[in-house]
Amino acid sequence: MRTVVLLGPPGSGKGTLAGRLATATKLRHLSTGDILRDEVARDTELGRKAKVHMDRGELVPDGLILDMVRGRIGGEDVLLDGFPRTLAQAEGLAEITPVGAVLYLELTRDEVVRRLSARRVCRDCGENYNLLTQPPATAGRCDRCGGELYQRPDDVPEVIARRYDVYEKDSAPLVEHYESKGVLKRLDGAAPPEHVYAQALKALGHAQA
Repeated sequence: MRTVVLLGPPGSGKGTLAGRLATATKLRHLSTGDILRDEVARDTELGRKAKVHMDRGELVPDGLILDMVRGRIGGEDVLLDGFPRTLAQAEGLAEITPVGAVLYLELTRDEVVRRLSARRVCRDCGENYNLLTQPPATAGRCDRCGGELYQRPDDVPEVIARRYDVYEKDSAPLVEHYESKGVLKRLDGAAPPEHVYAQALKALGHAQA
């Protein structure tokens, strides 16, 4: 079994890249955020345990996250989006599945702030826009329903900068860990999306379709 891990700061485009890579490589795309929301929505035992921490505003413990991932992998080749997030999670993941490659999307603090502070959300239907890359046809209005677009409180520059700093602090040992094992591939997250995609395919030994 071959597991690929995709790492990168908020705003680096992990989700979009993961979807394209999963299609091209036939790897099953697993996002721990999606897994967590699904477990909570289905009211599973793991979901109930996780919700206790979420309702308190706490991080879900590594052990619970690892149990959720273990239950989803099931002997398949998978692409993990944004997981592991800590060295402890990486060590736990190694007991579940061997990691064949880690793609690390590098992006500067300033670029992350520029990208995420341009994000807007519709108050009525929740549709997402980006003033830089996917602006609405009419300024301030949703293309789908005409609702008002607003900036989420966590998308203001000061908050984004703090999120980036926390990510960098937490991910530094993780990057070093995978680099020491010879499986880390660094990608230029500031490059155009098509170039990032091509870099990722090359790193995984796939020709671009």
